Amino acid sequence: MKIFWVSSFVFLLNLPFGYWRARTTRFSRQWIIAIHLPVPFVAAGRLLSGLGFELYTFPILIGAYFAGQFLGAWLSALVQNTQRVPVTACIFVDLYRLTVNSQQKNF
Repeated sequence: MKIFWVSSFVFLLNLPFGYWRARTTRFSRQWIIAIHLPVPFVAAGRLLSGLGFELYTFPILIGAYFAGQFLGAWLSALVQNTQRVPVTACIFVDLYRLTVNSQQKNF
């Protein structure tokens, strides 16, 4: 059960970083940071949960890591196609803009 919660944490943690990575130039400093910044948090989550570094956990957590990065990049492309204003590299700013724009259209 611990592996489920830790992998969910890893997946959700990587969503904004994948979104950010998709909006930056490939192999730039920001691109590299977006990939590597979550790693210490993932390691801390493993240690704090008591999951440790058992061999069977690596495929599951690496899959959750890449799935979060991929879904974040996919969301970036989706927001860019649906929003008429320039898209930023921050998922929270863009989601706020989408909700404000949709609320203004309802009036």
